[in-house]
Amino acid sequence: MSSSKFTRRSVLKTSAAAGAGLAMPSFFTSMARAYTNEPTGSTVTLGFNVPQTGPYADEGADELRAYELAVKHLNGEGDGGMLNTFSSDALQGNGILGKRVEYVTGDTQTRSDAARSSARGMIERDGAVMITGGSSSGVAIAVQGLCQDAGVIFMAGLTHSNDTTGKDKRANGFRHFFNAYMSGAALAPVLGNAYGNDRRAYHLTADYTWGWTQEESIVAATEALGWETVETVRTPLDATDFSSYIAPVLNSGADVLVLNHYGGNMVNSLTNAVEFGLRERMANGKQFEIVVPLYSRLMAQGAGEAVKGIFGSTNWHWSLQDEGSQAFVRSFGNEYGTPPSQAAHTCYVQTLLYADACQRAGTFNPCGVAEALEGFEFDGLGNGPTLYRAEDHQCFKDVLVVRGKENPESEFDLLEVVEQTPVDQVMYAPDHPMFAGGDLGECNPGD
Repeated sequence: MSSSKFTRRSVLKTSAAAGAGLAMPSFFTSMARAYTNEPTGSTVTLGFNVPQTGPYADEGADELRAYELAVKHLNGEGDGGMLNTFSSDALQGNGILGKRVEYVTGDTQTRSDAARSSARGMIERDGAVMITGGSSSGVAIAVQGLCQDAGVIFMAGLTHSNDTTGKDKRANGFRHFFNAYMSGAALAPVLGNAYGNDRRAYHLTADYTWGWTQEESIVAATEALGWETVETVRTPLDATDFSSYIAPVLNSGADVLVLNHYGGNMVNSLTNAVEFGLRERMANGKQFEIVVPLYSRLMAQGAGEAVKGIFGSTNWHWSLQDEGSQAFVRSFGNEYGTPPSQAAHTCYVQTLLYADACQRAGTFNPCGVAEALEGFEFDGLGNGPTLYRAEDHQCFKDVLVVRGKENPESEFDLLEVVEQTPVDQVMYAPDHPMFAGGDLGECNPGD
C-alpha cells in the first residue's frame, strides 16, 4: 500500500494465536536488550496524564473515565466494549501479554512543565511503561519529547496541532486524533456550500501551537474557496473573558468570526460573541456567522444555546452507528450514565491500540511496539477503516463535520453530524508544507 494513499479496503482480522501466519517484524531478531521499565512481575503499569485542573479539565475528566474503562476491559471485566468489534483479535481480556493492567494518573494542569513533571514521575517513580493523555497540543508535544528521551511509548490523547506529527513528531509517539489540516480540509467545502465563497473572516486564536496551526489550516482552506481573511488575533490560553477581543470584530468589516479556541476558552469566547449580538448581526449584506473549527460535545454542553447552528469538526461522535462506536457508547453509558466525548473515545482507543501492539509484537519493548503500530490498518474502533501511517505516526480515518443542533432531544443531543468526510479528502503527503521540518528519528528503547 502506498504510504500517502489509504484505500478503503476491508481490514482483515489478525490473530496472536500460534499458526495464524503473522510474520515477525525484523526487530524481533534482537530482543535481548533491556528497555525502560520492563515489567518483571505479574502486572504492567500504564500512565494516564490528563488535565484534572485548568481550562481543559472537563475533557480530562472524561479521558480518565475512558482510561479506567479500557483497563477494565483489558483485564476481562465488564462487557468488553470495543474488544468485541476490533478487527484485531489479539487481545483476549487477560491483560497484556498475560500481565494484569494497572495504572497511575497525573494532572497536566494544561501546562507543559506540569505535564512533563507528572509524566516523569510516573515513569521514574511508578514504572509506567507507556504514557498517554492530555487535551492540549502544547502538553502533548512536551510529553512526547520526554517519552522519546525516556524510552517509553507515548500514545497521544487529544492533540490537534499539525506540529504533533509534523515538525515535532517523534518515533516513540503516536496520534489517533485528527489534526488541524484535516479540520480545514473537511470543513471548508461545507462552509462554502452553506455561506458562499464571498466571505470576510476575522480569527481569534489561542496563542499556542494548536491555535497557530488551526488558524493556518482554516485560513488556507477558506481562502482557497475565495474567502478573505480580515484579521487574525492571538488570545492567551488562560483568558476567561473575551469581550475586549470580540468588540473590535464589530467594526472590522468581517461577516464571519472564526473561533480557534477549545474547551473552556471556546465556551467563554462563543458566549461573549453571542452576548455582543453577533448571531443576529448583518454585515456586508449577509447574515453574520460564527465558526468553531474544532468542536466537542463537552464544549457544546458548556456553551448551551449559543452553539445552535454553528459548524465545526470533530474526531468522533457518540451518535455514529457503526458497530464499534455503539459498543463503546453502551459500555461507557452503562458505566457512567452519560455518552462518551470525543476525548474519551480517543483515549480509550489509544489504550487498546497500545495493548494490541504489545500483544502482536510479543513484547513491551517500545521499539517492538512501534514497529507493530507503524503501517497498521484496522477497523471496528469507530470512523471506519483506519491507518497508522509509518512515516509520521499520524492516524488517518474519516473526519466528521458537525453543527450545533437546533432542537436537541436531550442534554447530550447537542451536535448533529452533517457530513462524514472520507479519509481520502483529508489525506496529505508526509512532506506537506504544513508538516515540514520535523524528523521522526529512531525509536528509543531506553535501558
